[in-house]
Amino acid sequence: MAILKPGTSWADTFARCIEAAPEAFAADRVANYWGGSWRHDGQPGSATSPVDGSAIQGPPRLDAQTAESAVRSAVDAHRAWREVALPERKSRVNAVLDAWTEHRELLGMLLVWEIGKPWRLAMADVDRCIDGVRWYVDEIDRMLAGRTPLAGPVSNIASWNYPMSVLAHAMLVQVLAGNGAIAKTPTDGGLCCLTLATALAAREGLPVTLVSGSGGELSAVLVRDPGIGCVSFVGGRDVGGQIAGSLADLGKRHILEQEGLNCWGVWEYGDWDTLSGQIRKTFDYAKQRCTAYPRFIVQRGLFDQFLAAYLPAVRSIQFGHPLAVAAPDDPLPSLDFGPVINAAKAKELADQVAEAVHRGAVPLYHGTLTDGHFLPGQDTSAYSPPVALFNPPRSSPLFHAEPFGPVDTIVVVDTEAELLAAMNASNGALVATISCDEERTAKRLADEVRAFKVGVNVPRSRGDRDELFGGFGASWRGAYVGGELLVRAVTEGPADERLPGNFPNYTLHP
Repeated sequence: MAILKPGTSWADTFARCIEAAPEAFAADRVANYWGGSWRHDGQPGSATSPVDGSAIQGPPRLDAQTAESAVRSAVDAHRAWREVALPERKSRVNAVLDAWTEHRELLGMLLVWEIGKPWRLAMADVDRCIDGVRWYVDEIDRMLAGRTPLAGPVSNIASWNYPMSVLAHAMLVQVLAGNGAIAKTPTDGGLCCLTLATALAAREGLPVTLVSGSGGELSAVLVRDPGIGCVSFVGGRDVGGQIAGSLADLGKRHILEQEGLNCWGVWEYGDWDTLSGQIRKTFDYAKQRCTAYPRFIVQRGLFDQFLAAYLPAVRSIQFGHPLAVAAPDDPLPSLDFGPVINAAKAKELADQVAEAVHRGAVPLYHGTLTDGHFLPGQDTSAYSPPVALFNPPRSSPLFHAEPFGPVDTIVVVDTEAELLAAMNASNGALVATISCDEERTAKRLADEVRAFKVGVNVPRSRGDRDELFGGFGASWRGAYVGGELLVRAVTEGPADERLPGNFPNYTLHP
């Protein structure tokens, strides 16, 4: 019978937060940070952990008027910080990274409880953030040559799935480049992890601001306030489109990373052992990431061989409670994924799958919760077992949109033209892959796929350090990031500079 690993309960984890940063955490609530101090303002919201449905601390939601005050304070902090010399900025950022390293396991455990990441993936998120920012500290001098900070701070509105390696990472690079950084805590999770990270950054005098609130209440302030120098958004197309519309008449610098249906095409291919291992990896974190692959497009003549590789890989997936062990001294389980972000998302996925099957999709694999690894009697409402559907109907959301959960859809094609049409179904994507044995054919097909990164026989990801990142079509708006481009996106260069990116009046690829 499985038990909760001793010392890993939410009560134990939150007590460690209070001990590590008593200025930011109280027994009954979490604080906002603005104007250079921690403030017990806002209305504390309720929240539940996707891991077991238990109550955890919720975001202290500010109203728009208080958020306006926070932004004005952030503008003042930005103006002071941009005058701080680069060596001093580097020294302070390094001190923050040392503090994050000291508390890396606590940051990782918060990711487990707040957004359901398995321990292995949670620690990878924290470590990627720390290692990535250290690379920027080493490289920042050359990147800032001839460049200056923005006129105002960067406003960050990001999804819940990567609080450290995307959001916290971006904030520290923005600060390193001479800007203030504002972040809105994601509504669905990551509050305490970001609060602890911010507390450790604030102790070193970094010009960071962390506020909570509903998107409807704070979006206008965090997007349209004239003092903000850049808006950085990571999330879905619906919200991203609204932000883009709000920015249309302002001419404000922006980075809007949005979803796309990332596809994996299989054409004239035969290395099935390699593909089988790659397929299992695509289910990491229940495909809750912007570079997940939820659609496989397979040459009809290879479909039987594809299934022979695909089905064993999916059956081997391990999911369940990230902290459940058989004995107290056992290591935490090495799972492919835990829960999805909440019970509502799990129900949405189940409903979409049921509707797709009702309309004609063929279930190739449909896991059940009995396949999972759970504590006796625990709430499993946020868990979604892996599913694979053949030929989803065009009327289904699973046909044209990213499910953001452990659901694959598979279609077969007969010609290269059909393959490319299917891979470009969502008007742009962030990543794609072509599995093809013949190098010239693979390269020719890859050149026709509307994705920012296209792998040949390997998956692509957001990348680290000097790897660039962006999107084609509707998957991206504004400046591209990654490597030197992230710094260029949040600094001013020559007066006639055209940043690489996807803008309303031009698109420029690096």
